[in-house]
Amino acid sequence: MREDITDRILDEAEYIATTGATVRATAKVFHFSKSTVHKDVTERLYFINRDLHKKVKSVLEKNLSERHIRGGEATRLKYLKK
Repeated sequence: MREDITDRILDEAEYIATTGATVRATAKVFHFSKSTVHKDVTERLYFINRDLHKKVKSVLEKNLSERHIRGGEATRLKYLKK
């Protein structure tokens, strides 16, 4: 794999692991698509750094399990503003 791609993957993974950010938030910070970031941290990272992959995987699983709560809260706030 090219060195610039490997660096990008590691940067994205470190960001997710340290901040607990979602794939969408990470994509905005690094100016890549959500699909690219997701593929980087779920598939490609495994072959580069397995320990970091484990950390990122746990953050993504946590974000997935909390997704319905964040969506419900956003809807609640939306209707409170009206």
